[in-house]
Amino acid sequence: QVQLVESGGGLVQAGGSLRLSCAASGSNFVITDMGWYRQAPGKQRELVAAITRGGNTDYSDSVKGRFTISRDNAENTVYLQMNSLRPEDTAVYYCNAKAVKLTVMILNIYWGQGTQVTVSS
Repeated sequence: QVQLVESGGGLVQAGGSLRLSCAASGSNFVITDMGWYRQAPGKQRELVAAITRGGNTDYSDSVKGRFTISRDNAENTVYLQMNSLRPEDTAVYYCNAKAVKLTVMILNIYWGQGTQVTVSS
């Protein structure tokens, strides 16, 4: 089993910045893709940004140029630097990871518990 623990959410004014972190822990696994999703009240969960193990990134159009995803493979940690935040970025942000359990070579998808990001106008 892989556990994902997020940190870094909070309340910020429009135009401000926040940095989210997500650390994966467990034994006998390899993390492949990692990403951040968000879910605002009354809306579906949506992809914000994703990064492969090799460092290739993908962003939703709504955050391109403002958010940056990065990762530390040695620490099994993914980050989301969020700049120029807008009220519409307010949501619960979830970390996501795809991991291969080495003993059985099965790929599973794991989710963090979520961290609240609130941007005031």
